[in-house]
Amino acid sequence: MMRNRLMMGAGRTGPLCTALAVAGALLSGCGGGSMFGGSSDPSPSVGDRFGQLFGSKSQAVGEKPPDPAINELACPPVNIRAGASTFAVGLPGKPATGSDLRYQATITRTARDCTRVGDQINARIGIQGRVITGPAGNPPTVEVPLRVAVVQGGVTEKTIATKVYRTTVELSDAGNVAFSLVAEDLAYPIPPGNTGDSYIFYIGFDPQALTPEPKPVKRKKK
Repeated sequence: MMRNRLMMGAGRTGPLCTALAVAGALLSGCGGGSMFGGSSDPSPSVGDRFGQLFGSKSQAVGEKPPDPAINELACPPVNIRAGASTFAVGLPGKPATGSDLRYQATITRTARDCTRVGDQINARIGIQGRVITGPAGNPPTVEVPLRVAVVQGGVTEKTIATKVYRTTVELSDAGNVAFSLVAEDLAYPIPPGNTGDSYIFYIGFDPQALTPEPKPVKRKKK
């Protein structure tokens, strides 16, 4: 089966529990709560921008996407690839769990719209999420890697198009920050016949996209 590889993928105590409570059961040690929204959101402009771009064309993770408006081009649904819904980073050489966790990112809301241009579909995919600081970390900024793919579902999946996107998130003292990313340059050929009914937009974190670039080779002096 051909699959697009999407993988799963910092110190405070009092403020940490408050932040982790917002993240529910994702991180252990504090109570449960809502993953997104509410007065604890340190960056309301993130939600405002997302709403301006997509209006009512968005849904929380797990919700059914809204039906297309009259004369609006229907889009494939957005699903999070299994195993790619969270991105956790630990101390170097340590598992990203417990006291070794530096930070963890999750996806909370998605949106999409499609436009036909000639013989292809130009898609715009919106992703909202949160970054929660863990016990072992206090980074000022973190880079979040995301992959978006158009896949034809079925017994054997077929990847039609795929792209990697990165967004930098500035963390606050609260250790609980919202982020958003809009992929506006994903294009793919118009599906033949009724095959478009089986198309899916898969999204998820892709830590492999953060692989450091190879260091330049030093030339020996003659």
